[in-house]
Amino acid sequence: MSWRTKSTAAAVAALAGGLAACTTVGPNFERPAAPAAGGYAMSGDRAPAVAVLTPDQRVAGPWWRALGDPQLDEVMTLALAGNQTVAEADANLAKARDQAAAVAGSLKPQVDAKGSAQRERINIASFGFTGFPNPTINLYSIGGDVSYDLDLFGGGRRGVEAARARVDLQGERADAAYLTLTGNVAMQALRIALLREQIATVQAIVADDQRNIDIVRKAEAAGGEPASATVGGRAQLAADLALLPPLNQQLAEARHALAALVGRAPAEWSAPDFTLAGFTAPATVPVSLPSELVRRRPDILAAEADLHAATAEIGVATAKLYPDVRLTADLTLSALSPEKMFSWDSTGYTLGAGVTAPIFHGGTLKANKRAAQDEARASLARYRQTVLAAFTQVSDVLSALANDDERLKAVALAEATAESNLKDARSNYALGGGPFVDIVTAQRRLNTVRRDRIDAEAQRTFDIVKLFTATAADWRTEQAAAH
Repeated sequence: MSWRTKSTAAAVAALAGGLAACTTVGPNFERPAAPAAGGYAMSGDRAPAVAVLTPDQRVAGPWWRALGDPQLDEVMTLALAGNQTVAEADANLAKARDQAAAVAGSLKPQVDAKGSAQRERINIASFGFTGFPNPTINLYSIGGDVSYDLDLFGGGRRGVEAARARVDLQGERADAAYLTLTGNVAMQALRIALLREQIATVQAIVADDQRNIDIVRKAEAAGGEPASATVGGRAQLAADLALLPPLNQQLAEARHALAALVGRAPAEWSAPDFTLAGFTAPATVPVSLPSELVRRRPDILAAEADLHAATAEIGVATAKLYPDVRLTADLTLSALSPEKMFSWDSTGYTLGAGVTAPIFHGGTLKANKRAAQDEARASLARYRQTVLAAFTQVSDVLSALANDDERLKAVALAEATAESNLKDARSNYALGGGPFVDIVTAQRRLNTVRRDRIDAEAQRTFDIVKLFTATAADWRTEQAAAH
């Protein structure tokens, strides 16, 4: 290459470096300030004993291990590896990363190779020469094109910023998918345990119904009761037996739903026989402060990343209002035969810079900028609404746990009273001092209270699971978290 060519290339490179350092238009993203609220309770709300506000929420290991059931831990491992919703979220994250890499690559010099081989018959007469034969020649060429957009006003850089923000968005959505999955798995496991307990309770109730009927039959045999005395007992037995089929169906559906969460068909996998006794509700659950929650909860962070991308898009739209400068270079080697193609005489090149400046687009470019600003305001509103919804959810769960504690106390007292009343009714009947209907009534009351107690115990554990997920407890293993 001649010294003139080298000096021209150096000048172009210097121009590119100087112009590339120009300004980046559009607003810089500023992370929304953390809320000033110091808690979640509204005036008059009762605080649950299990929740402890802390500025730095941490759970030792994956949150569900606080429930103390090793079977749940095994199922959770299967679900995290096989759930298809999580697989989709991971694929979307990988796609966003690749798209961001593609956008970033567009800011770098673009180099393309070209080559051709053609056979051409030249029409000499078209040049004004007559009487000459028209020769046929072979023409070979090889070369390349280089182009580089200087991105004077940073529209490309803002585009990269927006693409990377969308990577963050998909990453947070993936974390939200994992957190939602772990919560759903725990809820289904608890539902299986609750339904199994309810079925066992109804079966015990049926046994009590049968025992009541046996008492009456003994009284009939002794001549103390008419034959019709067992009618009420048999009716109660039939009513309680009718409770079992719906419960069995709900249990089957819960087991099938858990298989789907694990990523297996019901015929391919069988859910463990969870029991309520296998779950140990933690004595306390650390709850992060609102200022920390907005920095941890995936749906809030996803909304923040969306706001970041929308802010960067304002710069993309703004840059289109200004001139764009692109450097280009072309090198072509052409010859009539391949062996002569790489000689200096076969070389041709061009170096240049092109400027494109918008003059009149019917207001389209300015309208696009305003639309980007409108979208950023809408994104900010969505972010704020996401934060409000998250705080409301945590407040609701904390209130539910406080009411769960009150309900458990009331149900325990009611169950003790119902058991005492049934015992008295049976004793009175055995001694001839009370009608059999008193036993049936007392038994029905105890049956209802027993089921209420099981529901109350399970509901409290359900709400603890909701609290873990609402406060974005870490779902990852220690190894994953370390990366």
